[in-house]
Amino acid sequence: MLSQTRKRVKPAVVLLVEDDLADQELTRRALVEDVVRVDLQIVNSGSEAMAYLQRRGKYANPLDSPRPDMILLDLNLPGMSGREVLQAIRKDPALKNLVVVVLTTSEQDADITNSYDLHCHSFVTKPVNVNRFLSIIRDLGRYWFELVTLPPV
Repeated sequence: MLSQTRKRVKPAVVLLVEDDLADQELTRRALVEDVVRVDLQIVNSGSEAMAYLQRRGKYANPLDSPRPDMILLDLNLPGMSGREVLQAIRKDPALKNLVVVVLTTSEQDADITNSYDLHCHSFVTKPVNVNRFLSIIRDLGRYWFELVTLPPV
């Protein structure tokens, strides 16, 4: 159990990198309605994720692009893939320590191995069942924001 001094006082910032609108909504429902206080930021592509993380373009203002405590990253994105995003994050000294959880439909051994080779913190396969999907997202939120102590952002 967290001591009173270790409890999160501000909402956890989660950057969801997901192009599927239904998965965006399910993730929002699971995190925002059920877990610790979360500020959910959503981007639709890998290139938009990198613009957000590097504070370029419409994300130049830090108030519009708070540093995420965790990134939920789909691998199958239009344009710049999730694999490329993960690789770019790990190569950038300012981003390399961000918590990245791969959240994808893939069950391919190569995707799992490659994601861990690129130092993702977890690889989670999205279930087809909606209730199971909601449960997994809630469990991820509880684990990363109630059980684990993350470094300050």
